[in-house]
Amino acid sequence: METTVDVRGVWQECMKIIQGRVNHLNYKMWFEPVTPVNFGNNSLVLKVPSLFFHDWLEEHYGSVVNETVKTVLGDEAHVEYKISDDDGAESGPSFFRPPQFSDRRIHPGWSANMKVAPMSPFEGSLNARYTFDNFIKGDSNQFARAAAYAVANNPAGTSFNPLVVYGGVGLGKTHLIQAIGNFARQSGKAERVLYVSSERFTVDFVDAIQKDKATEFSNFYRSMDILIVDDIQFFAGKEKTQDNFFHTFNALHQSGKQIILSSDRPPKELKGVDDRLISRFTWGLTVDVQPPDLETRIAILRKKSEDDGIQVPDDVIEYVAANVTSNIRELEGSLISILAKASLGNREITVDLAKEVVRSLAVSRRMAITVEDIQKIVADIFDVTEEQLRGKTRKQEVVIARQTAMYLTKELTRLPLKTIGSQFGGRDHSTVIYACQIVVNQISGDDKFREKYERIKKKIEMIGM
Repeated sequence: METTVDVRGVWQECMKIIQGRVNHLNYKMWFEPVTPVNFGNNSLVLKVPSLFFHDWLEEHYGSVVNETVKTVLGDEAHVEYKISDDDGAESGPSFFRPPQFSDRRIHPGWSANMKVAPMSPFEGSLNARYTFDNFIKGDSNQFARAAAYAVANNPAGTSFNPLVVYGGVGLGKTHLIQAIGNFARQSGKAERVLYVSSERFTVDFVDAIQKDKATEFSNFYRSMDILIVDDIQFFAGKEKTQDNFFHTFNALHQSGKQIILSSDRPPKELKGVDDRLISRFTWGLTVDVQPPDLETRIAILRKKSEDDGIQVPDDVIEYVAANVTSNIRELEGSLISILAKASLGNREITVDLAKEVVRSLAVSRRMAITVEDIQKIVADIFDVTEEQLRGKTRKQEVVIARQTAMYLTKELTRLPLKTIGSQFGGRDHSTVIYACQIVVNQISGDDKFREKYERIKKKIEMIGM
């Protein structure tokens, strides 16, 4: 007969020991939000606010917790973690048994080795944390979210088929398209929902050909109620994959099934993709997701800190939101870096700490961008060659492209003017200065040029994310 254990009393004893082993700030940040749930089979179950919170606690203080629990309950005792969402219910996998918490169930999609019949139930690779409820809505994504929600409520029942969501890196495209799948499954609107990256689709297709299972591959994908394919721009240049996807698309569409796609640009701007595919991508609705405005960035950071069970002062959130403007991924990454520096350095979460993180982020981003990156993107947008940018030609369209590339190199890297000039056909620093002045004048006096410049700059900045 198992002895009843007062879990709250046990955890209080553990907390007294832990309080003597970690500093005050880390104790308040990483241990006070933890609550005991129950004890059984020598396992103390602790509830933590989020997956991020769990991973951080386990990585940095897992040994402290385990040793303390063994001290209080005996050498056979161990710890399990329970992740809770806003409603107090489990989100994602209910329990994590450290240190083996990497066995989260993720369905691989189709596999040439899979033994499952094509119509059997499966997980579909959807991430349960991507929902409409935790997708922060703002002016930058309001239309895209509304379209996604309409599709989720009535898959293949609207004219939004396919639904194509496009936008830059880290703006929430993957979150939004997976939210459709999660909602449709949970509400019973669809049973067989599959999320797959374009790269995964390609790898699976090649694997199927090598193992002479192309028919099984096609049957699997065509059995979906909703097929969600992420980053379709990576289909570029893969002719056989595009051909297979073309027929898969047709089969699903003709069967009244929903297709959802994401891309980093509108379908009509996809290069290296067959025209007949691009034509089909434009059959339904194409919506864009823009970088979030200030109010939305503040809301995202507040939601992130609440979900992770961490109290972050409003002035810190507002500073980060005002200074990290490119995308959501970088925004949330900045907050995590601030928490890490505060915890590991035993520092208060202040605006000064936030400034350090934002400064280091800007420096690392600049170091990640190369002259070659800039030349490639500028050449692509201006429709000239990289060799022309580095060459001697004085054609007007090449000259302005070259000057723009020089100016962006000065703005987005830490290279000195002399080095920049050497990367553009051995020009001297005075030529770079002149080019920069020309571009500044163009930006202030020509709306079309300014729009093109901003588009190029955003594409380049994405490289450093």
